Amino acid sequence: MHLYTLLLLLFSTTVVTALPHYTNCDFRTNQYDDICKRANKEGVSVQYINEFLLSDKARERDLKSFELFSPKKMSMHHSSEKRANNTLVKYVPTIVRHLKEYKDVYDFAEKKYQVNREIVAAILMKETRIGKIRPRHDAFVVFNTLLLKTKAVTSRDKRLINMAKTNMVHIIRHCYESQIAPDSCDLASSYAGAVGIPQFMPQNFHLIEGYEKSAGDLSNMEDAIVSTSRFLHHNARFTTLLEWEKVPDMKQTEADWYEYDFKHKNASFVYCCSKRSKKSYDCFACERPELQYLREYTKIIMRYNNSSHYAIGVLRLAHDARKSLDTDTTD
Repeated sequence: MHLYTLLLLLFSTTVVTALPHYTNCDFRTNQYDDICKRANKEGVSVQYINEFLLSDKARERDLKSFELFSPKKMSMHHSSEKRANNTLVKYVPTIVRHLKEYKDVYDFAEKKYQVNREIVAAILMKETRIGKIRPRHDAFVVFNTLLLKTKAVTSRDKRLINMAKTNMVHIIRHCYESQIAPDSCDLASSYAGAVGIPQFMPQNFHLIEGYEKSAGDLSNMEDAIVSTSRFLHHNARFTTLLEWEKVPDMKQTEADWYEYDFKHKNASFVYCCSKRSKKSYDCFACERPELQYLREYTKIIMRYNNSSHYAIGVLRLAHDARKSLDTDTTD
């Protein structure tokens, strides 16, 4: 081959494969403009942000997840939480075996963050059956679909749009810092965009911590345990181990709460009103002195998932697991 032909071929290949150079955050949608500017303030290069928002991944849509964000579907999910709690009680022996298997990790996390190991294990059971349930969605596609298909009509719509943008910014930042190409940055998630064994939203990725290593991975059980403990300590203000002897019988308390919830349309285990929406609730624990200690820890768990059913389900599982551990004399 002549030298001239070879140089021409090399030049042509370079031109075809070279990526365009992006210098600004001007997109066809103002939503992407905002994401670009916010991600850039977080330290992500404009070039990388453009590549992400113009990638094949950004053209994908998850209509199944979008449907599940509808008020009707969310209400159905809330009502099914009680049924899920009743189902998971049979897995208490599994939680106990898990606590024994990862005892060293729980020793480390409990000492460092002062969060009861049985509560962390119960959360992992509620979220993904301690890693047995595999996510079927992609976090970026979930939030991108929600962003682009939601019309900003109600205050709820506007909150969902802002939530989607916030989590997209954190996904882009995570992939950038991990040096992963946009089309290759796949984060398996739930329909709501939650990632890993403990189901972290991307906006909480800064709380990921590795066990005896610098970088954490939410698909790794040891890292999931430590990261969940860290989340509860820092984001939920869980700073003192719960003392179970101060808690009334959880089986009976759970049953009493379900009966109360059935009789009251706007029931909450812990709150009488919402500071944000000014909505009033029928509070189950507010006027019951014997429930005030439990009420405070229920509030803490609700900062992980804002559902009374979820929090009470976690505390019931944790209570039963702790009781089994205390009465178990085997190794």
